[in-house]
Amino acid sequence: MSDAPANETNVETGGKSSGTSGATGSGGSAGEGGGESGGKGGGAEEIGSEAVQAARALREQVARVIVGQEAVIDELLIALFCRGHAVLIGVPGLAKTLLISTIARSMSLAFNRIQFTPDLMPSDITGTEVIEEDRASGVRQLRFVKGPVFANVVLADEINRTPPKTQAALLEAMQEHHVTVGGVQHALPQPFFVLATQNPIEQEGTYPLPEAQLDRFMFMIHVSYPDESEEFDIVRRTTAGGGATVEHVLDADRVQRVQNLVRDVPVADHVIRYALRLVRATRKPQRNETDHRPDFIQQYMTWGAGPRASQNLVLAAKARALLQGRTHVQVQDVAAVVHPVLRHRLILNFNAEADGITSDDVIDKLLDAVKADAVDDERLERQMDAVMR
Repeated sequence: MSDAPANETNVETGGKSSGTSGATGSGGSAGEGGGESGGKGGGAEEIGSEAVQAARALREQVARVIVGQEAVIDELLIALFCRGHAVLIGVPGLAKTLLISTIARSMSLAFNRIQFTPDLMPSDITGTEVIEEDRASGVRQLRFVKGPVFANVVLADEINRTPPKTQAALLEAMQEHHVTVGGVQHALPQPFFVLATQNPIEQEGTYPLPEAQLDRFMFMIHVSYPDESEEFDIVRRTTAGGGATVEHVLDADRVQRVQNLVRDVPVADHVIRYALRLVRATRKPQRNETDHRPDFIQQYMTWGAGPRASQNLVLAAKARALLQGRTHVQVQDVAAVVHPVLRHRLILNFNAEADGITSDDVIDKLLDAVKADAVDDERLERQMDAVMR
């Protein structure tokens, strides 16, 4: 089915509490903390239990509207709870818009959609100043009119179809969490999450995001076609009458508490070293350094990932652990998020293109080649739980 209504305009604003009818995707996870500091709300088991309960509630709400796409929903929620942003890659008709709006409504967050076009200007996104006259006194003054970027969840649909100056306006808001107009800063609502989509089919007349700007997105998420049973359920739901109503199970304050709690999840040194090895294995060595890169990296890579990739790997692993009810990070958490973190940060050369090698193929080989340090998992778990308590 299509993920955009037939009467869609360039900017679509969604309310906080409206219901909607079925499309694609189910699943997802979320977390709920006990306060801004990791241990204030209770012990380690209590904190993990709260996160699991919140995740279950979100899954139930999203499953009312979305069929399948569990991995996509998990990655979206991880990025949200890490205060990150994501790029979504998928062909038209996979209900990307409906998925994002459903997640926003289940968390009682304001949602805006911006359809990027070649004639879209920066002020169409951030807002503009207008002259307003007081009829009683005749005094004129400038009043700032907020643009669609002033929402908790912003969907930048087909971001590569608008010129670089408009892209830069959105990316500045993503980085700074405020908009500057006429020398005055206007803070964006919190939490603030940008999801940009790109169509992998049509590339004519587009403005691809430079690597430096892509690096500002925490995740690049691939949305694939549903399998046969999921597509059967999609067709059955969307061609029948009636609709599903999504209830609010989280609000903005609770989402921010989860974001704070994610930062407080402890990480053992060997897990950080594993994340660093994965990232550093993609880079060319500095002068007078020994080249320890695997052979396939030397053969297919032009440029590797930077330190921001290491930071996002560890942060995403923290969120994944918390959303699964654990209060410490394991090596498996890092391995589970390495694809969305690295796939848009690896620049492949002509040899990879000629051999049909993608960034995901390189990451698969990287996971096989890079090993973590051996540790006593039970002893480590006891230590981490003690830290949380």
